[in-house]
Amino acid sequence: MKKKKGKTGSLLVIHQSELKSFPYNIRSVDRGSREVLVQKAKGVENILQLKAAAEAMAETNLTVITADGKLYSFLLRYSPNPVALNFSFGKRDIYQVAFAPGNPNEGVLRKYAEVALGKKKRLYGVRDKRYGIKLRLDGLFVKGNVMYYRFKVENTSHVRYNIDQLRFFIRDAKKAKRTTYQEIEMPPLYTYKDTSVVEGQSGQTLVVALPKRTLPNQKHLVVQLMEDHGGRHLELKIKNRKLMRATVL
Repeated sequence: MKKKKGKTGSLLVIHQSELKSFPYNIRSVDRGSREVLVQKAKGVENILQLKAAAEAMAETNLTVITADGKLYSFLLRYSPNPVALNFSFGKRDIYQVAFAPGNPNEGVLRKYAEVALGKKKRLYGVRDKRYGIKLRLDGLFVKGNVMYYRFKVENTSHVRYNIDQLRFFIRDAKKAKRTTYQEIEMPPLYTYKDTSVVEGQSGQTLVVALPKRTLPNQKHLVVQLMEDHGGRHLELKIKNRKLMRATVL
């Protein structure tokens, strides 16, 4: 924590590189007094800025919840001339907290995504190939209400493959004449080993966490891999019988 002087108090800036206790994004901040001004740094999720609104600020508390499910509690006290410019949170009390449904714990998602990446069990039969680019569903795992999809992207060409986006949809299996597909997009909860480039003659493996879903027979899960400024777009169709073969982590 570094302290910088302001007009009415001090500005505290928390850096992830200096504080190992904040390896994840800040999810929630609760201040004990309006005399403390709090905001996340613009465009950055893991830097918290604090400022005293008045020099006569009374001692108060601050709690911070990060995306890995930990709660940090601090006492704040104003000092016009701090003795130290760097602070360590290593001795603070840390408690595990649970997020509400729909607000995933990134620490847990990362943990099981790493497990899914290292599992030897593989899934076959769901793949697509175009112009030297292969996309394959290599493994499927489930833990609680989250499914972990392990994909392998291979570039057998000599031309770099720049990934524009990887998207997931629930789509009708059949389209009636003169009608359009009904699609429901499913934003990923977390992507492990995320990458934007697959170099020529190389491959990448990534794990994507999605909410647990099973599908009726008339629908399937569509995975689209789109090339940035290119035409090598790939698409996978995952039927319910494949989803039912997910391995429990």
